[in-house]
Amino acid sequence: MIVLILGSAPDAMRAATWPKQEACKVVSLNNAWRVRDDWDYSIYPDDFPEGKKPDRINRTQRLINSSIYVPANNQFGGVVYAGATMAFTAGYWALSALKPRVLAYLGCDMVYKGSNTHFYGQGTPDPLREDVTLASLEAKSARLMTIAAKQQCACINLSEEPESRLLFPRVSHNAFAADIPIPSYDSASANEALSLEQKAGYLVADGQYWEHYTSFDPDILNEIDMHWLSAIEGQTKPSLLPVVSD
Repeated sequence: MIVLILGSAPDAMRAATWPKQEACKVVSLNNAWRVRDDWDYSIYPDDFPEGKKPDRINRTQRLINSSIYVPANNQFGGVVYAGATMAFTAGYWALSALKPRVLAYLGCDMVYKGSNTHFYGQGTPDPLREDVTLASLEAKSARLMTIAAKQQCACINLSEEPESRLLFPRVSHNAFAADIPIPSYDSASANEALSLEQKAGYLVADGQYWEHYTSFDPDILNEIDMHWLSAIEGQTKPSLLPVVSD
């Protein structure tokens, strides 16, 4: 199965007219359900305004809230280690619930420039807020990519933007399919990161990590992040897979 994680960056609109492959599920983040009608899952945080949730849902579509995605994230260590923003939350939920062979991202570069930061205009750059779980978006993407690879799933980025905080290999949407190779990673670095996570014990079962904020040591989280970055350094680079022009 291929899972498309669709965010709200301006280039998300590229997906509006893409033919949907039979083995593809579309997971829209927050407002991204507006990009195309045939989304399969719409995932959003608890504080997402009611008026911005999908206003039309067919019998095959499903809404995903914290009661569903928090337990899924906990299977992979929890939100403190995953990074408390929906792009990563949705990725871990998909790994748990859908078990894809490919996890493809679009509109999730987390680079906010100019007056139109989102496809609907000016938006809030949530991943850039000051938060101990988001000190390194690159490290969090490295973690997701490595844990997905352990599950025989390839994380890729379909973005054509010049910058991205995601360290996933770039692939054209014309080239992405179920036979994308699984990225390599350094097992020793990944195992050390997981060991440090377990030792720190920062799993918050209900996902409300902000209630325990003072108990998290930023230095420990930074050390863990460095090991996740080391897990892909020299192993997988964003340019590893060829970009096939549309």
